[in-house]
Amino acid sequence: MGWAIPVAAQLDNITNREAISALKTALDKGSRAAVDQLGRENGFFGDTRVKIPLPESLKRAERTMRRLGMGKYADELVLTMNRAAEAAMPEAKQLLVDSVKKMTVQDAKGILTGGETSGTEYFKRTTTDQLRKRFLPIVKKSTEKVGLAQKYNQYAERGVAFGLVKQEHANLDDYVTQKALDGLYFMVAEEEKKIRKDPVGTASSIIKKVFGALL
Repeated sequence: MGWAIPVAAQLDNITNREAISALKTALDKGSRAAVDQLGRENGFFGDTRVKIPLPESLKRAERTMRRLGMGKYADELVLTMNRAAEAAMPEAKQLLVDSVKKMTVQDAKGILTGGETSGTEYFKRTTTDQLRKRFLPIVKKSTEKVGLAQKYNQYAERGVAFGLVKQEHANLDDYVTQKALDGLYFMVAEEEKKIRKDPVGTASSIIKKVFGALL
């Protein structure tokens, strides 16, 4: 059941300040771990949970390319997309840390009494727009280096015109940026669930004290 539903009797000796401090420590710890994990080489490309594939709308084209002996192009495109997401990750750390610092008492209470990923949902609400703006230029720079974005966009625009490609997949950089965000919040959620499940396994005494009481 985790620590989603606090029991008053278990929290008698824990102050609001301690509870909020523990929450902030946990979210800070989890978000840093997620960024570090995804921001290294193969952070995205080597993890099937977050690896960025070609958009579903282009899977048919990918199969055709491979039949025609053009699989190298498809592989290069997939690798470039994932490398771009990895390169963008360091931008997330400070924004996530700042989001924790700006958390209100009301925010904290909602997260403490919320579900197992309520902290991650808080991050989504408070950082998505800023992260998108930070990620996009880095993604563009990465895809421009190999000249793949222009080829992709030309193909995708024609696909949209014929109803073969979804509009939201028509721009490679926008697609990769969204997938990078999805991967980041997925990993933050995994870290949050880990801390909620095993607070005693964390290094912080305040996390052990508060979240241990909420188990």
